[in-house]
Amino acid sequence: MFSNRFLQSLLVSLCLVFLSPVAAWAGGDDWRPIDLADLALKAAVVEKDADAEAIFWEVKVADEFDGGSLRTVFNHYLRIKIFTERGRESQSRIDIPYLSSWSIKDISARTVKPDGSIIELKKEDVFERTIVKASGLKVKAKSFAMPGVAPGAIIEYRYREVHNDSLADHLRLQFQRDIPVQLVKYYIKPLDNPIYGMRAKAFQADPGPITKEKNGFYSISMKSVPAFHEEARMPPEDSVRPWLLLYYTEDRKVSADQYWKDLGKQKYETYKSLMKVSDEVKQAAARAIGDAATPEQKLERIFDFCRTSIKNVNNDSSGLTAEERAKVKENKSPSDTLKRGMGSGRDIDMLFAALATAAGLEARVVNLGDRSDVFVDRSFPDDYFIRTYDIAVHVGDQWRFYDPASTYVPQGMLRWQEEGEDALLSDPREPTWIKTPLSGPEKSKQKRTAKFTLSEDGTIEGNVRVEYYGHSSVDKKNQNDGDSPTQREETLRESLKERMSTAELSDIKIENVTDPGKPFTYVYHVRVPGYAQRTGKRLFLQPAFFQKGLGPLFSATDRKNVVYFHYPWSEEDEVTFELPTGFALDSAEAPSPFSGGAVSEYKPSAAITKDGKTLIYKRSFFFGGGGNILFPLNSYPQLKAYFETVHKQDGHTITLKQGAATAASN
Repeated sequence: MFSNRFLQSLLVSLCLVFLSPVAAWAGGDDWRPIDLADLALKAAVVEKDADAEAIFWEVKVADEFDGGSLRTVFNHYLRIKIFTERGRESQSRIDIPYLSSWSIKDISARTVKPDGSIIELKKEDVFERTIVKASGLKVKAKSFAMPGVAPGAIIEYRYREVHNDSLADHLRLQFQRDIPVQLVKYYIKPLDNPIYGMRAKAFQADPGPITKEKNGFYSISMKSVPAFHEEARMPPEDSVRPWLLLYYTEDRKVSADQYWKDLGKQKYETYKSLMKVSDEVKQAAARAIGDAATPEQKLERIFDFCRTSIKNVNNDSSGLTAEERAKVKENKSPSDTLKRGMGSGRDIDMLFAALATAAGLEARVVNLGDRSDVFVDRSFPDDYFIRTYDIAVHVGDQWRFYDPASTYVPQGMLRWQEEGEDALLSDPREPTWIKTPLSGPEKSKQKRTAKFTLSEDGTIEGNVRVEYYGHSSVDKKNQNDGDSPTQREETLRESLKERMSTAELSDIKIENVTDPGKPFTYVYHVRVPGYAQRTGKRLFLQPAFFQKGLGPLFSATDRKNVVYFHYPWSEEDEVTFELPTGFALDSAEAPSPFSGGAVSEYKPSAAITKDGKTLIYKRSFFFGGGGNILFPLNSYPQLKAYFETVHKQDGHTITLKQGAATAASN
């Protein structure tokens, strides 16, 4: 790590940087000379069996004006050596992912072949596409195919990454890529500020010292950085991969405990005025509460009032256009939010707190982290990682948490990113850390039913209904609410065809996409030719329709990261098959139930009705009981084996024979 004395010295003379020399370095016509030793390199240096390796990855970071606004600009330059055919395949297409608040500009690239000949990338060959990460997250990327790539070649590319913020905010510098890197080096031009100095904190990393360079830049680097590989159900990337946080702060000499106490007091004062109880708020509280008697009933009605009577202008479900949102006036108090009947997410949260206070309850703001981003380290005295908040209300001997601004989150739950998190409770005297509860598996249920007719050739046809509750519903609504009805249907079709390529969907209905009080629901008619396999007089049928075509949850033999599930969940399936005339159950064997103790349970069953005409399959499953969503690395073999057993049982096949007598009934 870096000494405080050294970090405190990082003040430079000029705060606004015009990047003409940097732009020339990143996007000009001149490439740096190729080292003949690198061109002749036969094997990777960092990881000997690597198929490709970055020789260097250099980035210059500074602020510049863009359209009159100050932006942070990253100028990237990468040089990569290709060793094998697999390396050629993996590195022939380059994807540069970016967020909606970023832009990627001035891409240039070339391939240097083993004989020294050079092929330049054409500008028209750069396009935009959506990529899906291992976590399932979809992100936009600038993409291009490197020309003429072959084992032994070197590829290199440069681009400008523009962020709509400035170095005055916190900045994350990554050190790891999907291939090993011999040298990662950042050149940073910090802001000049007489009060705030630039600081640096490394996470999962031990970079070299910060070095002063020319023209007001400082550099920091890491050597021999191994490749990063995404894994199924892994923690957020920045909780496992090496990176560096740059931030500006005063020279503080207080302990972390004292810092959080001071911050909690400051937050209390900040939010106190935003939760002001006026006569209008008191009257609204009385109307919302009505004849409710208990604190729980009062809070339930106040919550419903905030959800149904106040339009959240930040949500797609508000029905407001971008132009209408831009014209919405700022609410300066809960009274303004009441009068206008609309407001931002913060306005709605503050109104809820004010109404609860007017009802005689104690309401506070809690600040907490987002565990989809990074796990919070309370030993780090900075509020960068606790930028989200919820409302806590004291009921009986405990604090209860509410998030009326998150439109799709059910009452009694928080966003999954905020459940099971340390939360700083604001207070004028003694701010404290408290833990938000983690909703149980029953709260995030997937309830699925299907009624099929099975034909003699193995085709099934019938109607399906799938309901998502809790966090599962929130995820689905957030994924679909901004799409058109056609796009939503196409998403469903693609997801089913990934499992069963012959599936034919019709009569699709997608219900409650923007309704906060009802489960997200798919209803559709489906026909799947060849679903059951016909061999002679027998049909081999997998009754677990909703698991058909799914692979095992964990396929890798080895693993580097702990296993992390976003939230506990449960599944409840019932599938019926009307059997073809003349067919009956050939075997009484059924899938077997088993248990993972309080953490999980799997219970399938299959039976034939007394008339022998219908097969009824039921399946119930839950995981994450007792708040178990994070598992140590040494438990991976057992966890993998457990889900392999689930997968095997889901693939259980029932044999039906033409002309056989019924073997079992319910």
